[in-house]
Amino acid sequence: MPARGGGALGKGLLGIYLTALVLLPIAALLTKASSGGTSAFWREITSPEALAAIKLTLAASAIVVVLNAIFGTIIAWVLVRDEFPGKRIVNSLIDLPFALPTIVAGLVLLSLYGKGSPVGINVAFTRAAVGLALLFVTLPFVVRSVQPVLLELDQSMEEAAASLGARPATVLRRIVLPSLVPAIVSGVALSFARALGEFGSLVLITGNLPFKTEVGSVYIFGQIQNDSLPTAAAVSVALLFVALVVLGLLSFISQRQSRHVL
Repeated sequence: MPARGGGALGKGLLGIYLTALVLLPIAALLTKASSGGTSAFWREITSPEALAAIKLTLAASAIVVVLNAIFGTIIAWVLVRDEFPGKRIVNSLIDLPFALPTIVAGLVLLSLYGKGSPVGINVAFTRAAVGLALLFVTLPFVVRSVQPVLLELDQSMEEAAASLGARPATVLRRIVLPSLVPAIVSGVALSFARALGEFGSLVLITGNLPFKTEVGSVYIFGQIQNDSLPTAAAVSVALLFVALVVLGLLSFISQRQSRHVL
């Protein structure tokens, strides 16, 4: 009985948490976005500047998650399977974007890749800066999602396949990757969600130029500053809808792959 009571209490607290911190804010956002009616909502999200910001956000986020899926998996593999000097330091540095406030990350990127760059690379106020900033803040998601799976992966199957004459590429494709796909998809989903809503790391290095480097989150902030809350809410709802659709699709793929592996 105590266990049942504890379970009921836990479910009740979960319901309160979801309602207070998730559902009510989303409901308030939807109310504000629809305050002018459907035609006004559509007009606000399809205005030239809003549409350009949304397109740039989605394009940059899509490119970033593809790069994260590839290079994040490679980095996780190297950190788990290889030994090299300074491995612990590199492993710690992976979490640096999590530790840095995003505005500090923006300042770091501007100092490194802006005017007077110590490495001779100046991409400030360009679309490349958008991708660079998003890569910096989202890369750890895939790495940290894949690492635990690689650590728990039974290498005896790989060794058995290799002893039977399977080439390394075949072992990777037929044995390793199927086990890693759910973790990669999970990391990609987190990366995409973070990229859609990223603000701090973009403000300084992109310059927030309309129709060029202005992303959705910065456009929303500008509309709030201009006291245009319905417009800001409408664009927020559009990005939220895209995020929910993409995350739902990735969750479906991850669950399907997990059942296939099992």
